[in-house]
Amino acid sequence: MESKNPILRDAVKQDGFAYTEGVNAYNQAAAGTATLDQQIGAPATGVPTGTRPMTIDDVVTKTAFAFVVMLVGAGIGWVLTPSIPFLPFIAMIAALIVFFVGAFRKTPGAGVVLTYSALEGVMLGGISMFYQDYVDTQGNGTNIVFQAVLGTFVAFAVMLLLYRSRIIKVNGTFVKIMMIAMVSYFVIALASFIAALFGVGGGWGFYGVGGLGLLLCVIGVGLAAFTLNLDFASIEQGIREGLPEKYSWVMALGLIVTLVWLYLEILRFLAILNSNN
Repeated sequence: MESKNPILRDAVKQDGFAYTEGVNAYNQAAAGTATLDQQIGAPATGVPTGTRPMTIDDVVTKTAFAFVVMLVGAGIGWVLTPSIPFLPFIAMIAALIVFFVGAFRKTPGAGVVLTYSALEGVMLGGISMFYQDYVDTQGNGTNIVFQAVLGTFVAFAVMLLLYRSRIIKVNGTFVKIMMIAMVSYFVIALASFIAALFGVGGGWGFYGVGGLGLLLCVIGVGLAAFTLNLDFASIEQGIREGLPEKYSWVMALGLIVTLVWLYLEILRFLAILNSNN
């Protein structure tokens, strides 16, 4: 199943699929290795000489490393934002630049992924501090940051379980529905941002308009969570088709992007839910 994430989509179109069966046979004979069928239980595709195919352990390790870097960045953002209020915005712009640089490179490596993760962490730390301060002063003082982190982990685990059990099947219909839903939601989110500049919903835009706002928040959380299934499918396809190990960084970046989106949606929902407005 082809992912709509530009980084993951480009990854599965490169190295692993362009090699002919003759090149694959030559590599096997030269290296004296087992076929990919024996290694990962899937049809073999060519892997350049001197490399090995990506495994799920590679993806997990790289994702965990990037996540730790993001947590360090979040701590920095949390501490520095009170004295540098524009820091989260600056970090967000820098992260977008790094992301698009990575998206248009053939293979975003560790430098791109870890730099993006660190910048996103700074942004998340600052935004989390703002939301928590809002709830402390305008709400009931609930620790929404801890709840949002917990909610993100729970959503990830649930989606992974649903995907692995094939309760959720990532097929063409699923992808089309997700694309239509995400485009529609992002249009609404953009309109909401513009409305927020004019004070609609107490500065929250459409998200602050009573029950409608909470419903939009729930939809946002749901879309972000279900997008994880597209990432899982891309990772599974990459492993099945024998992408080289270096693409595990690409897969890690795709997961980090979705997890950041999911966390922000949950955080906003909790902030509005626990406010007095």
